[in-house]
Amino acid sequence: MKLSLVKYVWRCVLGGEIVYAVCLLGGFLPLRSTQGMELHHALFETLPGFTWINFGSVILGTAYVLVFSVIYGCYMVWMFNASLEERNK
Repeated sequence: MKLSLVKYVWRCVLGGEIVYAVCLLGGFLPLRSTQGMELHHALFETLPGFTWINFGSVILGTAYVLVFSVIYGCYMVWMFNASLEERNK
């Protein structure tokens, strides 16, 4: 049974955006040391154009996650469906 490209990609996008939101919210929770919090913020700032908790940056990060999730989803569907075709030959 082949994977549906549209369904799988949108599930990847939904999952990616949920994880992105949870990670952003985790940056506000004081569950780690000050150095850990600074590292968490710095990791987000490795995204080009992202500065910690600026509305434009949050939207930019959402766009990055969308693009990477679509690429990942397309790749996974292609790999899965291609492996089924090889097996059926």
